[in-house]
This record gives sequence, C-alpha cells and structure tokens, in this order.
Amino acid sequence: MSFLVAPRNTRLPSCRRFIIGAALGLLLLTGGCSALRIGYSQAPDLVYWWMDAYIDFTSEQTPRVREALVQWFAWHRKTQLPDYADQLARAQKEVLADTSAQRVCEWQDELIKRAHTAFDRAEPAVVDVLLSVSPDQVRHLEKRYAKNNDEFRDDYLQSDLRERADKTLDRTLERAEMLYGRFDDGQRARIADWLARSPFDPELWLAERRQRQQETLRMLRDLGPDNGAGREQATRALREYVDHLERSPRENYRRYSAKLKEFNCQFAAALHNGTTAAQRRIAAKKLAGWEGDLRALVAQGAAAEMRARPAPGMR
Repeated sequence: MSFLVAPRNTRLPSCRRFIIGAALGLLLLTGGCSALRIGYSQAPDLVYWWMDAYIDFTSEQTPRVREALVQWFAWHRKTQLPDYADQLARAQKEVLADTSAQRVCEWQDELIKRAHTAFDRAEPAVVDVLLSVSPDQVRHLEKRYAKNNDEFRDDYLQSDLRERADKTLDRTLERAEMLYGRFDDGQRARIADWLARSPFDPELWLAERRQRQQETLRMLRDLGPDNGAGREQATRALREYVDHLERSPRENYRRYSAKLKEFNCQFAAALHNGTTAAQRRIAAKKLAGWEGDLRALVAQGAAAEMRARPAPGMR
C-alpha cells in the first residue's frame, strides 16, 4: 500500500487531485469504519467547503457546484466504490506476503487509472466552474496560494536539516503505522536510514508548485466570463493543464519525478517487507474493515435510490 507509506510528492490542489482526494482520501485518512461511512456521506459538503476556501463561490455559483458534487458522488458511490472494495479485497491477501518495488508501482498505477476515470466524469462540471470564475475570485485564489506556500515552507523547509529530517520521518511513520500498527525502534531506525537516501527535494517541489499555480491563474484569467471563452476552448485548456500536472513541461522536474517514483516504490516495498507477521495481520484486518465499509456505502446508496423511485402506478 505505497500510497500510505511512501514520502509524498504532493502537488497543489488540482482538478485530478481534488477527485482522488474526495474519492480516496476519506478511505485512506480515517482510522475507523464508522468515520469512513460518516465522512463519505458528508463528502459533497466537505468538498464544497474545501473548494469554496479557494474560489469563494458566489450565490449564483454555489447551487450549481453543490448539485454537481451531489451528482458526482452519487455516480461514484454506485460505479466506483464496488471496484475500490474489490481492490481492497485483493490487497488483504497481498499484504500478508512480501512484495516488490515493481508491484508497489503497479498499485500506484492502478490508483492513477481510477483517478482518470473519476476526473473524466467530473470534467463537464469543472469546465462550468472555469468559465464562471471572476477576476476577484482569481485574486482570492492567488492569496490562498500564497498562504499555502507559507504553510508549505513551515512544514517542509525547516532551516535546521535535522529538524527537517525528523518531520519527514514523523509524517512517514504516521501513515505507515495507520496501516500496520506501532513500529519498534529497529524498524524506525531502518525507515529513517531509507529516508536519508531519498531524492525528495522540497525546494524543487515548491518551485514546481509555484509554476503550476501560475499556470492555474493564467488559465482562469483567460477563461473568465469577460473573455468570451467557450466550452470547447475551456475543455482544451483544462486537459492541457491536467496533462502538465501529470507530466511537467519542465524536463528537470520530469527527471526528478521519475527518480522519486522509483525510490518511493523501492522504499515502500522495503518497509512492507520489514514488517512482522503480526503487523501484516493488523494491516489485513484494517483493509477488510475498509472493504466492508465501502460495500456498506454501496448498499446504502442502492437502498436510497430504490426509496427515491416512484411506486408502480405513481408515475
């Protein structure tokens, strides 16, 4: 489960990252089954509030955005959660055995494919938002980006390199122990040794992040309601933007991303292979709980859909 343990190469809030965060984040970041069920049921509101913090929606935009989120999550619950549950069922078996860097990368690629599917479904609604963002909202987003970058520096760019390494270790252990349970001192020392050899470069990451933020702001300015842009133009611009999020137009960052992904897959495999049989059983039990929770969410959605259908003779 590399997405839980590998040092993250997190990108700025983006369309595709929003989708995977909305769809998978509740699964990966909640510690108990009841929290997952409650969180997913509230997801349209939670995601709206998250988006509103960046865009500051107007009274005209709000109902359209909320309705689009409700529809997207209804589709996601019905069509995607069963697939996620099946994936978790496979993971329960795999987590009990050793793995390889190649297999870890395959898991990552599977998640990316699911994110593509989720984004494709959301694309028309995202285009609607792009075409309605005003200059004032672009300025609001620019200020939010500046605040986020300051927070990024506090979290990842401590001047004391020892403190920076300790923070990275703490973040990695928090994610790994959420799945496997508590690691002993020897395991923690081996993880710290691996992280000391990581190519992760927060300075380069921040520079790329700021480049992408500027691309976002330019796109929104170009597509604003005063510029007469149409849906076709906005769709092309959005797809180009998302392509750049996946494959940077800057060669040095593409090389860095490939090197980091290779390391992360090796690291995640080494971390997993260093766990005990008891820790793997803990992981399998947690995965089983998440699987059951997803299947319960699917069943709840199906039951709600049945209740909403008019009774025979009522049409």
